[in-house]
Amino acid sequence: MSKDIIRALAEIEKQKGISTEVLLEAIEAALVSSYKKKFNTATNVRVEIDRSNGNVKVFAVKMVVDEIIDDRLDIHIDEAQKIQPDIQLDEELRIEVTPSDFGRLAARTAKTVVMQRIKEAERELIYEAYSDKEEEIVTGKVVGMDSGNIYISLDQTEAILPLTEVPSRDRFKLGDVVTAYISRVETTSKGTQVYLSRIHPGHLKKLFETKIPEIYEGKVAIKSIAREAGSRSKVAVAAVAPEVDAVAACVGVKGAVIQSITSGLNGEKVDIIKWSSNKNEYIANSLAPARVVNTILLEAEEFEDDPVAHVIVPDDQLTLAIGQKGQNVRLAAKLTGYKIDIYSESQAHRLNLMAQH
Repeated sequence: MSKDIIRALAEIEKQKGISTEVLLEAIEAALVSSYKKKFNTATNVRVEIDRSNGNVKVFAVKMVVDEIIDDRLDIHIDEAQKIQPDIQLDEELRIEVTPSDFGRLAARTAKTVVMQRIKEAERELIYEAYSDKEEEIVTGKVVGMDSGNIYISLDQTEAILPLTEVPSRDRFKLGDVVTAYISRVETTSKGTQVYLSRIHPGHLKKLFETKIPEIYEGKVAIKSIAREAGSRSKVAVAAVAPEVDAVAACVGVKGAVIQSITSGLNGEKVDIIKWSSNKNEYIANSLAPARVVNTILLEAEEFEDDPVAHVIVPDDQLTLAIGQKGQNVRLAAKLTGYKIDIYSESQAHRLNLMAQH
């Protein structure tokens, strides 16, 4: 090794923030292992790198004794004092054993160690940068695709957007700019991996927080989200500040706010539902745009799973309340936590539901 190595390590410290001393200590430890392996020795070895000129020396460290038990680890005091006259019993004596070609091994080892430490440091930096952004929305460019994933270039790393986390109507090609939700950040043997999603309910929640000042400022709260990504979602909101109309704040003037959110979701329909602590009212609201005549809540302890609500709607609202392929009632059930059975007024009269409850 040489002064060039010391200068190179100093430059790495500047650029990557990895301490020169930490790197030198790591190189020394690696060289001890390399020496023992190459020379097949169990000797107590130390390697020292001169911090000023990069010179490398190998020392066999032996304990000064008056009775040798293991000559690889011990040295008799008489022999020790021939090397260092003032040495005493039970002190350590360092004997230089640097091989003539050790410089080349040291240079190779240093390169390997430094590259490994740089990778580890970059991995840590990426993890620190993105672990704090979990559950946040990021924007990046599509740089690759395969049968299972879309690869998105972010500021400091390349993230994975699994196709299972992409709504079926979304279509992306190389170079497209994509906004997605960071669902998790993991450290693996290959480095820090950032995983994205465009179907997670958190993606929709973050869009609301980003686009709607009243939510960001805490004047409106999101109480619940039910989402069938790419198709339709329902979001229940409540006013925290009494002067605010929660639904109006989310819809915006002439629907401008909600339109900007749906456009970011490639046209996914989003229903804004007024949350209520009154369960009957909340369930009725959740079935919007259908109009509800009455809701009948059954006691939760009667059921092993979710509590049940019987909902009665006008005859001409039955199809609307159920929705295409049952989507409207399905989302309302997810939103409220109730199993919702819907009946038209005619059906309710025939079944005598009102009298039963």
